[in-house]
Amino acid sequence: MAEFVRQVPDGDNRERLVCRDCGHIAYENPKIVAGAVVEHDGKVLLCRRAIEPRHGFWTLPAGFMELGETVQEGAQREAREEAEAEIALDGILGVFSISRIGQVHIFFRARFADPANPHFAAGEETLEAQMFAWDDIPWGNLAFPTVRWTLDAWRAAAGQPLGAPVTNPLADPRGERRIRGEV
Repeated sequence: MAEFVRQVPDGDNRERLVCRDCGHIAYENPKIVAGAVVEHDGKVLLCRRAIEPRHGFWTLPAGFMELGETVQEGAQREAREEAEAEIALDGILGVFSISRIGQVHIFFRARFADPANPHFAAGEETLEAQMFAWDDIPWGNLAFPTVRWTLDAWRAAAGQPLGAPVTNPLADPRGERRIRGEV
């Protein structure tokens, strides 16, 4: 079994995991989360999490990208898995860096693929899926800060063409603050 040690490889400027035997460098890079704000008749689709972290809290349909898929395909797959929803993407709404856990969250503005017959239901990782008007969103029970940031961006862009994606708020430029009660 290979043994990895932390050291600065030749020609690099930061510690990496390096195999003591062969010198292979095991880079540790951020993970990408892809998701969407699915809108229909002025309401947004939220999913109550059936898994950790943040079991029982509300989130947008989103999750880690898989190898071999685009970020768009990842957002659409997550909507299918978490909310059994087929969606069409309108464009990137926000890109958020969460440096404390090595993640980048990319959220799209989306709609149901068949708006005349919108379908959604709780998927395997979801306790319930529900459409919420802005004033009815369970603000005190959102799972992650990026859910709030993305919903704010959706609200700010309502009915307008999408411009440059929104990024982290000035008060948390590196995504280091946790949501109250988050472990």
